[in-house]
Amino acid sequence: MIHRIFSFMVGLFLTSGFVVNSSAETKPLRALLVTGGCCHNYPFQTQQLTNAVAKLAVVEWTVVMEGGTGTKAEISLYDNPDWAKGFDVVVHNECFADTTNLTYIRKISSVHKAGVPAVVIHCAMHTYRGIAVDDWREMLGVTSRRHDHQGKYPVTLVETAHPILKGVANNWVVASDELYVIEKLWPEAKGLATSVSEQDGKTYPVAWVNQYGKARVFGTTYGHSDETWGDPNFLTLVSRGTLWAAGRLDH
Repeated sequence: MIHRIFSFMVGLFLTSGFVVNSSAETKPLRALLVTGGCCHNYPFQTQQLTNAVAKLAVVEWTVVMEGGTGTKAEISLYDNPDWAKGFDVVVHNECFADTTNLTYIRKISSVHKAGVPAVVIHCAMHTYRGIAVDDWREMLGVTSRRHDHQGKYPVTLVETAHPILKGVANNWVVASDELYVIEKLWPEAKGLATSVSEQDGKTYPVAWVNQYGKARVFGTTYGHSDETWGDPNFLTLVSRGTLWAAGRLDH
């Protein structure tokens, strides 16, 4: 069953250092959140994300939570060729690592390549990881198939002038999260923040922006635990990343 939740959230527009694109101020942002699958507290994450973005902008959310709690699912939303029609941005926070149907996956990636902006969070990077074809990974902007242990990782901002990072503290420490091992940062992607692995000592992107065809994409590999989803720095990051992807963040 598809669960769709419609709500209207009024932003304050007074947050320090935040400017919404003036042409969009009177028009709510139409956002689709696709969430569900293995391993995470998706109802709580949904509440935290929608509440956080609402502090910065007027947003009309549609939430689709489908696919159960396993690692393999093909949700019915994507059977409609116009599944993203009418939305300004699509947030992917789903976790289906063992789904490998290329035809199904391309129902998603092709829509983004044609121009629908995307936000990809945490396990979205390991969703569809078993398939050899790179369509999804190119859309994400990174290739990752595994992660380090859960821990407290300092976050270093590497593109401090980027508008997404305004209000995010440099060297903040995630409360409790998994560090994803990034095998490849795709050519159209640019890292915004990094963390260092406690296992191999290497530095990996943990937040980035990507251009996939005509679409802007923002991504972060953090977002595993309830503690992370209660972290003001993380919530600022994903909120501003969502608005940036949608073209609603001037500076």
